[in-house]
Amino acid sequence: MSRLVVALDTATPAVTAAVVRRHDDGATEVLAERVTVDARAHAEQLTPNIVGALADAEIGVDLLDAVVVGCGPGPFTGLRVGMATAAAFGHALGVPVFGVCSLDAIAAGSSGDVLVVTDARRREVYWARYRDGVRIDGPAVNAAADVPAGAQAVAGSPEHAALFDLPRLPPVYPSPAGLVAAVADWDAEPGPLVPLYLRRPDAEPQAGPR
Repeated sequence: MSRLVVALDTATPAVTAAVVRRHDDGATEVLAERVTVDARAHAEQLTPNIVGALADAEIGVDLLDAVVVGCGPGPFTGLRVGMATAAAFGHALGVPVFGVCSLDAIAAGSSGDVLVVTDARRREVYWARYRDGVRIDGPAVNAAADVPAGAQAVAGSPEHAALFDLPRLPPVYPSPAGLVAAVADWDAEPGPLVPLYLRRPDAEPQAGPR
C-alpha cells in the first residue's frame, strides 16, 4: 500500500511543489518536483509548479490521496498562499490536508543535535532545534545571538546559518520528502491548518479617519 501526495511549501523563498509516493513502511519516493526560488513569486509560481509536477509525474489529480503543506514559520504572504492553495486542492479533491512545521521538513532525516534556521527578516531568524530529526525546542523567532546554544550542527538558510559557529548541513529549504516525513499520523483526521506566523505581519491596517 502507498499514498500519492502533493507536497507544498511557501515558507521560504523556495516555492515548492512535488508529487511524492509515501509507502506504508515510511519510505518516500519523489516522483516529480518543481521549485522556484523567488521570495516575491509565491502567488505567481505555486499553482504552475503544482501543475508542472503533476504533468512530470504523469499523475492525474483524481489519483491523489492527500495534500501536505508547510505551515511555517514564515512570512505572512507566503504562508497564506501555500495554505490557501493546499486547502483549496483538498476541498476540491475530497482528500485530507496535513499541515506540518516547515522547519521539521528541513530537519527530517538528520542525526544528532541540529539547529535549523530560516530568514525571519528584521535581523532575526526563525529557529527550532532537533535531536535525531525530532523537534525538542521551538519553533521561535529571535536574533541569532539570542538563540539557545548547544546544537552540534546547523541547517537552513545559508546566510543565516553562517551566523552560528557550527558545522553546516546540506538542507537549505524544506524538501518534498521532508514535508511528507513530517506528518505524524497518516491515519488520524488532520486538524485545521494553523499558520506559524510567530509575530504580527509587517503590514498593519491604517487607522481610520479621526
